[in-house]
Amino acid sequence: MIKEYPITNGNGSHKPIVAPAKVRQTGMQKGHVTKYQAFPPVDLPDRQWPSRTITGAPTWCSVDLRDGNQALAIPMSIAEKLEMFDLLVKLGFKEIEVGFPAASQIEFDFIRRLVDEDLIPDDVTIQVLVQARESLIRRTFEALQGLKRAIVHIYNSTSPLQRRVVFGMDKPQIVDIAVRGVELIKQLAAEMPATAITLQYSPESFSSTELEFALEICEAVIDVWQPTPQKPIILNLPATVEVATPNVHADQIEWFCRHLRDRESAIISLHTHNDRGAGVAATELGLLAGGERVEGTLFGNGERTGNVDLVTLALNLYTQGVDPRLDFSDIDHVRAIYERCTRMTVHERHPYVGELVFTAFSGSHQDAIRKGMDLQDLADEALWQVPYLPIDPKDVGRTYEAIIRINSQSGKGGVAYVLENEFGIQMPKAMHIEFGKIINEIADTQGKELSATQIRQAFDQAYLHCNSPFQLESFHREAASQPNQGTIVTCVAEIAVDGVVQELRAAGNGPIDAFMQAMKEELVPDFTLLSYAEHSLGQGSEAEAIAYIQIQTPSGKTFFGASTDTNIELASIKAVVCALNRAMQAH
Repeated sequence: MIKEYPITNGNGSHKPIVAPAKVRQTGMQKGHVTKYQAFPPVDLPDRQWPSRTITGAPTWCSVDLRDGNQALAIPMSIAEKLEMFDLLVKLGFKEIEVGFPAASQIEFDFIRRLVDEDLIPDDVTIQVLVQARESLIRRTFEALQGLKRAIVHIYNSTSPLQRRVVFGMDKPQIVDIAVRGVELIKQLAAEMPATAITLQYSPESFSSTELEFALEICEAVIDVWQPTPQKPIILNLPATVEVATPNVHADQIEWFCRHLRDRESAIISLHTHNDRGAGVAATELGLLAGGERVEGTLFGNGERTGNVDLVTLALNLYTQGVDPRLDFSDIDHVRAIYERCTRMTVHERHPYVGELVFTAFSGSHQDAIRKGMDLQDLADEALWQVPYLPIDPKDVGRTYEAIIRINSQSGKGGVAYVLENEFGIQMPKAMHIEFGKIINEIADTQGKELSATQIRQAFDQAYLHCNSPFQLESFHREAASQPNQGTIVTCVAEIAVDGVVQELRAAGNGPIDAFMQAMKEELVPDFTLLSYAEHSLGQGSEAEAIAYIQIQTPSGKTFFGASTDTNIELASIKAVVCALNRAMQAH
């Protein structure tokens, strides 16, 4: 508190003086940290969860429309909530927390609209949140009139810090709040027999509550509600604030499950936040420890660092061969609706959905991905085995186009992958190195990522438009059989050398050999053909073909040439000219 002390100044008048407030040291403590302490471990030496495996999907409950919505700077309108609700239903959610009807009129009106317009599918149950306060509980039940069934989610905070700082209450008083709230819900549920009410109780801040007290208050609630295995209670154990490593959370859940009486009459629900950035890991370990149900949001929207991300959780299960029972086959559509309704953005590196999560810039990664894609059996039933890609992008509606993108860190394999997948140009492997250097020089100069179009333009400039000093004006061949020599091919070519046209003629065992002999005899020093490759760039008789020629000069240097034409023979001759031009330009 700031205190003012009157003092008398020189002319006898009074002027307040403000006592300086206590100033905290800024910045992190160094060496011995006294401001924070480690969360105590759970005494559970025979813990079972580390040896278990998740073999099935939990019950999912989306809290996007409540927990996620209350974390938005601009909460969703009714129209936006309806769009989000429709999306959640289509994704496969069977339990959806739709709001806090006693908190505001818009929350109440949204729920009434769902009910009055019959917008809730028969296989979907809505959930509503309410604090353990009489007026709020009664208002909540007004919102539920006419529903076939609903989950009423009641909570009160239980941690020592909340008891001391927020409520100033002891444990019995906190238990009494929960018990009286559940008693009223039971009474109101009995007055509304046409609606099947499932009770969900949350000891809020369970993650920071003494386990013995969390168990005590949950069992006090059970004593009032009297659940059965056929009509169980949902006990939601929230990591409202993530305060420890995920293994501690798992220990808390396993301890609770072991010690809870009438365990078969309760569904253990997990609700993790992400303060330490481990919400997904904590939830997965919590499922191993006995959790059966998960509350969370799309892409982790929620207070502070957010709720657990249900998209990541579900697709993590999918990559382990488990059907998550949520359908994210068009992840970009899901993201678009989410971003429009919440005004939030999904980070480029967000698992499974970010713009760059299926993209490699690193040369070694690109090379491994390219080789993996070449060997991958693309049949639906085939095991997916591509390095650096834990999931097939097409499973979530993404294409292979952006798997490899090129900048100065990229390698030859990545460049080759882009040319092949975008334009059908299948360079010989030895050519990858030569053209990769060309692309790296361009990327270094520009200092940014190169598009597929820019890479194709660089290929065309380096090979297809390489017309100096030699340019082929015309070419034809004459074949004749010679005794004891087989077929001899004579080529007749017109070559422009720096604009001056010369006619060349020579014989060989084929058109390429004949043309090379003609060039050697008239225009260039000796050179050797090292490799030749060709393939079609399309389908049909009018499709272009591309030819690749690699030559070696007397100095030992090698150069590739490439050219296209609907006539593969002519494409090959033009590729020889290209290789020679590149060799001459290099000297």
